[in-house]
Amino acid sequence: MALFPLQANFRGDFVVLLIPVDDSDDMSIVADKVAQHAVGLRVAEKSAPKCVYHNGRELPSSMTVAQSGIQPMDWIEVAYV
Repeated sequence: MALFPLQANFRGDFVVLLIPVDDSDDMSIVADKVAQHAVGLRVAEKSAPKCVYHNGRELPSSMTVAQSGIQPMDWIEVAYV
């Protein structure tokens, strides 16, 4: 388990976030960590699943950070599906 920061944005928000994630977190947890700082504050809450994008590709919700190849300080985007 290794903790490291990612640059992140929730689609529709104007704020760039610095989010600490663990390499064992799966993408659903990463999406929730990002959403916690945007949804209900600057982005409307929806009852829809969230997904994580890295380098233009959608990552499966069960994939871990370690499996994804995401590196510290990489950029991710989270959006509602």
